[in-house]
Amino acid sequence: MRELKNYIAGRWMASPKTFTKTSPFDGKPIATVHEATAEMVDEAVTKGRDVSVGKCAGEWGRKPLKERIAVIHDLGDRLLARVEDLVEADVADTGRSYWQARTFDGARAARLFRAYADAALTLEERSMAFQGEGGFQGMWYTTRRPKGVIGCISPWNVPLLMMSMKVAPALVMGNAAIAKPSEETPSSCTVLAEVIAESDLPDGVFSMVHGFGVGSAGEFLTSHQGVDAFTFTGESGTGSAIMKAAANGLREVSLELGGKNAALIFDDAEMDRVVEGVTRSAFFNCGQICFCTERAYVHRTRYDEFVGRITDVAKGIVIGDKGHNGFNIGPLVSKGHQDKVKDLLDTVAEDGGEFAAGGGIPAFGDERDGGSFIQPSVAVGLPEDARFVKQEAFGPVLHVAPFDDEDQAIALANDTGYGLATCIWTENINRAHRVAPQVRVGHAWVNSWQIRDLLSPLAAAGASGVGDQGGRLSLEFCSQPQTVTLRLFGANP
Repeated sequence: MRELKNYIAGRWMASPKTFTKTSPFDGKPIATVHEATAEMVDEAVTKGRDVSVGKCAGEWGRKPLKERIAVIHDLGDRLLARVEDLVEADVADTGRSYWQARTFDGARAARLFRAYADAALTLEERSMAFQGEGGFQGMWYTTRRPKGVIGCISPWNVPLLMMSMKVAPALVMGNAAIAKPSEETPSSCTVLAEVIAESDLPDGVFSMVHGFGVGSAGEFLTSHQGVDAFTFTGESGTGSAIMKAAANGLREVSLELGGKNAALIFDDAEMDRVVEGVTRSAFFNCGQICFCTERAYVHRTRYDEFVGRITDVAKGIVIGDKGHNGFNIGPLVSKGHQDKVKDLLDTVAEDGGEFAAGGGIPAFGDERDGGSFIQPSVAVGLPEDARFVKQEAFGPVLHVAPFDDEDQAIALANDTGYGLATCIWTENINRAHRVAPQVRVGHAWVNSWQIRDLLSPLAAAGASGVGDQGGRLSLEFCSQPQTVTLRLFGANP
């Protein structure tokens, strides 16, 4: 088994307290992880403040932007050289296939560091000349400087990509980043720390702490008053707890949280494209993506056709084959999460529905039976107040129901406390542009899913998040604006 230590201001640190990371693929132990202490978190924060906004800020926070970008570019190159190690770590932690980890996570995550560095060069400084009420002439201009220490707390579903989306903009803007990966997926962030340890980043600019939430590294980090802001992706309840902790000291938060996302499939939709798209949006990564579709509303004239086709697809999805070179799903991240999803599946019959596909745990007859697998599941016949319809499963599940007109489809999509994403399937471009702004979500896809520029803006509504992020918005969140105003003396022009 690997031994995963904490990386604190340039030093690898063991802890007297450890926990075992097990594989969701077969339930076997794969790593011993050192749980960070409060003293370790304090050291990471103290050293981070020194190099970002404190006495040693000349080493990083006050270093000219182009010089920081050169270091980040080199870091990106070093990560790409270790991409196979990143993929191996991701596969071990999550149980997903090598095809998925290589295609959607490894190199894509590494390239984010270069992408954010280049995007920072486009951040223009604003300025304006003005005349005051007393007739004097003046002008103002803005600059951006580091906030200080950014707590980067990432989820377990796409661990490497999500951590890169947080750490990259924080570093580019001159901050110190303290990474807290999920206890379920500590390995890929450890590889990231190994690469950073060999890079030209000054000690203290990046630290990584392993552990849990309450009473562990997560709480130590969010309660530390030396941390200036938090960026978090994960479950809505955890996001709420982080927001409450950040309120003590009025620290800023950027939270991308859960969703109960709906797909709207209209009568003119091209069904081949719909089935391919919803297959991915409902079942990709075993449904463990915040943007995944868990509710599909289909025009009544196409309902039977869609249910029949998505049922056939769900029954034929390859499960638990790490070497499969194409669409497939692995396990859920843990036995605990498997229990949660299975409990929600069990409510379908209780609430009056039935499964057209799936509904249980697959049996393999080999070591995979010790893993955390769940069947791709399609439920029909449920009322809209059913638990399966209202609660986020975060698994490979889909509720399908018919609608009769456009207004009803929009109402059904909006009948949730979440507001993250939707997919609109129609060949009528006027309808697409008419419906999208009426669905209360931060991101709407038309005839697609997850066709996404990772630097594009990302927002959310309701329980799905607080604050905007992505590209320029993340760079702005990770920096403090300052306006300088001056009076111009002399004759008026």
